[in-house]
Amino acid sequence: MIWAKEETLPRAEIEKIQLEKLRQTAAYIYERVEPYQQKMDRAGVKPGDIRTLDDLKKLPFTYKSEFKDNYPFGLFAVDQKDLVRYHASSGTTGKPTVVGYTRHDLDVWLNNVARIACMGGATAEDVAQISFGYGTFTGALGLHGGLEKIGASVIPMSSGNTNKQIMFLQDLGVTLLVATPSYALHLGEQIRERGLDPKKDLKLHIGLFGGEGMTEPMREEMHKVWGDQFVCTQNYGMSELCGPGVSGECTELCGMHINEDWFIPEIIDPKTEEVLPPGEHGELVVTCLGKEALPLIRYRTGDLTRLMYEPCKCGRTTCRMENLSGRADDMLVIRGVNVFPTQIEEVLFKIAEIGPHYEILVERKNRLDVMTITVELIDDRLLDSYALLSELEKRIRSALKAQLGLATQIRLVAPNSLQRFEGKAKRVTDLRKDGL
Repeated sequence: MIWAKEETLPRAEIEKIQLEKLRQTAAYIYERVEPYQQKMDRAGVKPGDIRTLDDLKKLPFTYKSEFKDNYPFGLFAVDQKDLVRYHASSGTTGKPTVVGYTRHDLDVWLNNVARIACMGGATAEDVAQISFGYGTFTGALGLHGGLEKIGASVIPMSSGNTNKQIMFLQDLGVTLLVATPSYALHLGEQIRERGLDPKKDLKLHIGLFGGEGMTEPMREEMHKVWGDQFVCTQNYGMSELCGPGVSGECTELCGMHINEDWFIPEIIDPKTEEVLPPGEHGELVVTCLGKEALPLIRYRTGDLTRLMYEPCKCGRTTCRMENLSGRADDMLVIRGVNVFPTQIEEVLFKIAEIGPHYEILVERKNRLDVMTITVELIDDRLLDSYALLSELEKRIRSALKAQLGLATQIRLVAPNSLQRFEGKAKRVTDLRKDGL
């Protein structure tokens, strides 16, 4: 099901809408947000200079640090009395990123989420269980409102309490699950440990996943746990841009459709900040169109992807972003080699004897970088065979060496011994600042 006609417009019509909204947004933000006015003045650009979509690159970038520098309301374009909702990031590294919505913003946001839900196969007939944590995090209430808008029934379960999660999945006939991919895998494992077969004993057939990236090997693992009937898609967003609703996969699974009538995507070289042509891989930059409370121009997301403009088999004509290959700030440099956790995950998920949960520890020993990857065995009987463990460890090291181009240390542990995450999984611990 396609929720809005704007998802199927010809490219010329999409770009006409984008240009009109971009010119309005540039004038609006220049008039109402002093830090933006100062940046545009320093860059020597005025709102009237935006005559074509190509003129977007004349405008300065927005950086995450600006939210901290202008905390909490310095980037807002409206008075507090005009706000009907606040959200914020977790703030684990200092002050949280505070965002706000007018009534208009809230309506646009939830309509965009409704589009994303429909892309993933949701309908008014679904019973949706939301296993994101509720609170100032945008994911739970965003998906909640979008699913209600299309007519689905919503269970605001929140995260944690796995026993109750499973009870509701069974007793309430849940057909759709909203969660992080890592928590969905954990939930599926727990269901199977109770002797249940999700394919036979549950009605669940759709997963709408966000909060962290999902690689293709992880999707394959999801089918192993939940069954081949399980259609799992991922969607993309962040608090600064609106929350979920920027883009999402359709059931063709060929990239995430961007709601282009509300967002203009660009890909830049993260080092030179040069705009790259379509199809090139780099950092995603997003301009928000038509936001009243917190308009953003050329926001550097830090996420690495590429853009695809060919129409999709699903009938949508909007640009698609490839599933994220990582974040620019997630990249580890190990002995001069660039390493992304997603590269490691792709290798691990192809090895049958180990499970989908892993941890990466980076240390500095004797002035050298050492990376240790801890993975769980699926069958703890392997722990009784030194020869089998040694062979498996060697195989994992060899596969990682071929992928990464550097040696790693492998630590094999018993099933269910690694931490499970109810929210976004924390896979990497880098202790190099503590060593020599």
